[in-house]
Amino acid sequence: MAKPQLIIFDCDGVLIDSEVIAAQVQSEMLREEGIELDAAESAARFAGLTWKTILDRLSEETGHRFSETFMNRVDAEIDRRLGSEAEEIVGAREMLERLELPRCICSNSSAARLELELDHVGLWDFFRPHVFSAGDVGRAKPAPDVFLHALKVFEVAGPQSVVIEDSVHGVTGAKAAGCRVVGFTGAGHSYPGHADALTEAGAETVINRLADFPAVVEVFAEWQDG
Repeated sequence: MAKPQLIIFDCDGVLIDSEVIAAQVQSEMLREEGIELDAAESAARFAGLTWKTILDRLSEETGHRFSETFMNRVDAEIDRRLGSEAEEIVGAREMLERLELPRCICSNSSAARLELELDHVGLWDFFRPHVFSAGDVGRAKPAPDVFLHALKVFEVAGPQSVVIEDSVHGVTGAKAAGCRVVGFTGAGHSYPGHADALTEAGAETVINRLADFPAVVEVFAEWQDG
């Protein structure tokens, strides 16, 4: 197995404990539309998906049609909350300081939201300018487009990259791009069975502390791809 040459991070739920905030806002505002969706259930089912995809799925399930105004209003409230309430995942800064390999972010969030929340928690300078939003380069996860874009930018093959992801959708996209994947369950939205779900999606191992990630990267060069 080739030695890792690039580390690819998801942002929400891996570096920033933001999925739980987004789920809370979505749950509160969906109630105004007559849709009851508990924040914990929302995070478990939809973490890693775009808001548009979530609404499309809810429309299929309930028959309710959501206006573009509603979608934009929820997005704006999530941005407002993330810009003032989001916190980095415990150990994120220390972990990043220990890693020496090139790194980037591949996320379903918009470029504007990524800069907003990364700047808020002080992690923006660890990644800029290599912060890639799926919406800017192709289809959203679980499609592999944003990962393939990162591999092209860094001129690295999939097996030479290590991705850390907290969602089944993210793991699925990373595996489809040929990357090696570590699952992460240390954010506030983690749920019973989370680690098993990530493993079933293709993660080679799962951790719940970012402090453990540098050691995993070191040994990945020795592991056979499962």
